[in-house]
Formats: sequence, structure tokens, C-alpha cells
Amino acid sequence: SEDVLSKDAGECAICLEELQQGDTIARLPCLCIYHKGQVFLRMHVKFQKVAFISCIDEWFEVNRSCPEHPSD
Repeated sequence: SEDVLSKDAGECAICLEELQQGDTIARLPCLCIYHKGQVFLRMHVKFQKVAFISCIDEWFEVNRSCPEHPSD
């Protein structure tokens, strides 16, 4: 289900960016949470690169299980 994060919750296991209060998240049946929709990914400042990724949306294009609980 889609939700808005009410407090900081550590690192997203897919993009490795912090899950911060106010982020749109997907909460899986196993209760793991990941970014939902486009997420700003900070790249190395020296190269001044930025990217946008979709975390769980992109994951589910090729996988049908939780990244942290693949046997569920």
C-alpha cells in the first residue's frame, strides 16, 4: 500500500538513501517499507550528477517478492 512516512526510518534497502519523514513509501505485506514513486538520488558532488529512481516500482518490474524477504 502507498503511504507517507510519519518519521525517519533508516535506509531504503533498494536505493540506499535515507527514508525521511514526508517521503512517499510503499509498505509491503511483510511490513518492509521502500520509496514509492520517483526519488532524488544524490550522486558524487565532484561530478555534480543527480538521478531520479523509482525504488520499489522498478524492483517489481523484474521481481515479485520483497528485496529483504525473497522467500515470502
